[in-house]
Amino acid sequence: MSTALRIAELEQTNAQLSARVDVLTQQLDWFKRQLFGTKSEKQRLIDPAVQGNLLATLGVATPPPQNTPAQTVTYTRRKARDNAVTDSGLRFDATVPVNTIVIGDPAIEALPASVRERIGEKVTYRLAQRPASYEVLKYVRTVYKILATQEIITTASPATVLDKCVADVSLLGGILTDKFLYHLPLYRQHQRLSAAGIQVSRGSLTNWSSRAIDLLEPIYAAQCAHVLQSRVLAMDETPIKAGRQGQGKMRQGYFWPIYGEANEIVFPFATSRSHSHVQAFLGKSFAGTLLSDGYDAYAAYARNNTEVTHAECWAHCRRHFEEAKEAEPAAVTEALALIAMLYRHEQVIRDHPLEGEQKLAYRTQHSEPIVQAFWRWCDDQCHRPDLLPGNPLSKALKYARQRRVSLQAFLSNPEVPIDTNHLERALRAIPMGRRNWLFCWTELGAKQVGIIQSLIATCKLHEVDVYTYLVDVLQRVSQHPARDVIDLTPRVWKAKFAHAPMKSDVVLADQ
Repeated sequence: MSTALRIAELEQTNAQLSARVDVLTQQLDWFKRQLFGTKSEKQRLIDPAVQGNLLATLGVATPPPQNTPAQTVTYTRRKARDNAVTDSGLRFDATVPVNTIVIGDPAIEALPASVRERIGEKVTYRLAQRPASYEVLKYVRTVYKILATQEIITTASPATVLDKCVADVSLLGGILTDKFLYHLPLYRQHQRLSAAGIQVSRGSLTNWSSRAIDLLEPIYAAQCAHVLQSRVLAMDETPIKAGRQGQGKMRQGYFWPIYGEANEIVFPFATSRSHSHVQAFLGKSFAGTLLSDGYDAYAAYARNNTEVTHAECWAHCRRHFEEAKEAEPAAVTEALALIAMLYRHEQVIRDHPLEGEQKLAYRTQHSEPIVQAFWRWCDDQCHRPDLLPGNPLSKALKYARQRRVSLQAFLSNPEVPIDTNHLERALRAIPMGRRNWLFCWTELGAKQVGIIQSLIATCKLHEVDVYTYLVDVLQRVSQHPARDVIDLTPRVWKAKFAHAPMKSDVVLADQ
């Protein structure tokens, strides 16, 4: 081999290795940001000069200034004293029990009444806590014998939610609330019961939870049916370990959360991330707009269903540019500034608030020019001779340009949100659960987790007390007509039953 060929081969190898080093360096920087960087996606630094020059270059009018100047902000948390009982900052509502303790001073009390006069009192508040407590309900039923017929009669046994079960509905509601709302695993609840002097097996807690969730499944099914009637749906997927695959191994499953326009969410479970599950969950009856991230399963569903419009999330688009910030800080700053202006206008829409045609007109006047400027900026960047295909900015540009139509869907429909952040906030219960109870032993268990989390997450969206709701519907579900099961979903239950919920005997005994 000649020297010239050898040099050319070495130069090519060196270029490949350099490109590989650049990719690995970018990946390392990304991992460092995930470990040590800020987790917030809020745009904390938007230089007005950068925005103004960028907009002028792209031919877009500068948006109105925000209420606060756009600059680097040092956040100082102030102690809010609004509605505080005292200047100590303690706040509580009328539902919190207050135990009044009168403190006397023997030396003062010993003074003759003629030398002292009561002119008022001083009140000090302290927030206290009682240990988690359990109690046993003892039902006593008198037994009689009819003398004439020798017949033995007595009062009927009190109704139970679960047949042949010693658990009161208050305990069932507490177990489900502690595990799925506060993410307290059953083994810790078992330890708490043991510390309180109550002996019950962990298997019983699992069995009671499973049977209670089975009672709630018709309510979940009714909520699923109502969600699919929405004109706009947001959908995502999140992993969960469910079912044993072998010694020390768990199968990978997925929840596919679906968020409806009436602030309801459901968590159907599937064993994989296959495209077919989107079709299985949504079916052919859904007609409207499907909002999602960039996973192609949702776009494929929309392509195969002519009555479905696919919209995509600007927050996910923004994340790809954020990942390129180390490699192309100047260009990425411009992209983030444009996207930030879209979000500024969405904040204006929420603040006023605007709905329907007014919202659509505002987006057409203010947001659409920014979106078009963003696409012109993307085209300009793609024509840069120094931008290599392996550059993270190239990947971000490719991601955005391939989804141009779906990212613009929010401009033609005022009911379509700009992102899926509302869905991601509602599904946080699943990753929080993974951090605590870690996995589901069976796929049936994962399905039940999806059922109870659908109801609990929807309760939170409608500001319904989860424990009160569960105690009520666990008793009401056996009495309520099956054709009207929709009444027991949190959205409808709040209007029909929240003013007078069914309670447990442990509460009624205290009244």
